[in-house]
Amino acid sequence: MSKTTPATLALRKLGCAFKLHTYVYDSNVDNKIGLQAAEALGVEPERMLKTLMAEVDGKPVCVIVPSNREVSMKKLAAAFDGKAANMMRPADAERLTGYHVGGISPFGQRRRVPVAIEQAALSHLTVFVNGGQRGLQIEIDPNDAAIAAGAVAHELTA
Repeated sequence: MSKTTPATLALRKLGCAFKLHTYVYDSNVDNKIGLQAAEALGVEPERMLKTLMAEVDGKPVCVIVPSNREVSMKKLAAAFDGKAANMMRPADAERLTGYHVGGISPFGQRRRVPVAIEQAALSHLTVFVNGGQRGLQIEIDPNDAAIAAGAVAHELTA
């Protein structure tokens, strides 16, 4: 597994300190990739953040939330001053970001879009964020992650 991805390159370019962690990715885990990663790495689920691609009023956005929480579409829409939010189709997310589903990182995406991070995630000393490929996680200060992703902090989960 290569440990150099557009995500790690972007963080290095910004001078962010981070550690890489690998685990065996299980492609049979539907919609619980973050929880699988948390268990595999022995990390509390609230520190293992998942990166989701969504649309607010038809415009793409990136959302970073704890792996054990669900995004509130109403809160997501409000975070971007929109009326309606929905999850992006996987094929559209892959095309937009340049990453494969299960490996989407908020850093180094092919096309830059607005990003929101769950406010509660900023209270941890470090969090884990997808490193740009399946089975690769980046451990980073959550405030550095927010700055590197250009994220605004909001309450986003139900």
